[in-house]
Amino acid sequence: MPWVPFWPRTSATSGELVNTLFIAELCVCAAILALVLGLIWLFCIRYRRGSTAPRGDPGEKSWSVEIAWTVGTLFAFLVLFVWGAKSYVWLYRPPPADLDIYVVGQQWMWKIEHPGGQREIDELHLPVGKNVRLVMASQDVIHSFFIPEFRVKHDVVPGTLEVMWFRPTETGHFTILCAEFCGTQHAHMGGQVVVLEQPEYALWLSNQGISEPLAQQGEALFRTYGCSGCHGGNSTVHAPSLAGLYGRLVHLADGSTVPADERYIRDKVLLPNKQIVGGYPPVMPSYAGQIGEDDLLKLIAYIQSLAPSATNQGRTR
Repeated sequence: MPWVPFWPRTSATSGELVNTLFIAELCVCAAILALVLGLIWLFCIRYRRGSTAPRGDPGEKSWSVEIAWTVGTLFAFLVLFVWGAKSYVWLYRPPPADLDIYVVGQQWMWKIEHPGGQREIDELHLPVGKNVRLVMASQDVIHSFFIPEFRVKHDVVPGTLEVMWFRPTETGHFTILCAEFCGTQHAHMGGQVVVLEQPEYALWLSNQGISEPLAQQGEALFRTYGCSGCHGGNSTVHAPSLAGLYGRLVHLADGSTVPADERYIRDKVLLPNKQIVGGYPPVMPSYAGQIGEDDLLKLIAYIQSLAPSATNQGRTR
């Protein structure tokens, strides 16, 4: 019979946090269960039929035990709630990333691209000890990118971009799963993360052949789709400049501000009238149905490259 470890394999900083919180919750629940079952057994034995335990004159009702029980359990669960909320915020606020990876979920595969243009399907090669940020999109239905050994899982929803991060702490091969039912071949939608030492990762990148960096591919698409006609440096059209856009706050026509992150750029391409930039007329056409998720991620990578000094701001939003 195979041995199931009480503390499963953990290979990322996020896994250590999730493990500790989960075990703490189990311990609190086990303590409450033991107390309740212990009292049940105690009363069953003490007041069994034929015992000499006194049953008359119950005395006055005392609230001390009930108050202590309620306050004690409430405090324990409030501690777990605050701990869990802080952990959630930590997991969903990416720190400055050492490496951005672009992922597109599609029935029934994970398409992955590195900043240097290297492509993978159902495999993700990474260096150990680096903060990795995944920018994820879905081409069709809802998927969920799940790496059990890292204790990270994030839904990938059509029509928006999702961001997930982790920091691998050991080398090896780790399973990728789709944790959201996505069709008849859902059970076969998986892959693996391959975590390498930094020299081995650099060698793997160089062995993938000559690839055009993602930002350069995005620049070519920027011209192909006619974006440069309005947003280029020599354009005579009154349109916002994209130089330095990524990572800064954008002032909208309604007086509000939004951060120019990946979601904002994606929405401006597909839903240009959703958020009108202050001082500019709403004349940009929509590219919905004309550009796929893969090309959108390349365009975003290009716009990111125009604001190198603002990259970390966008990553820490």
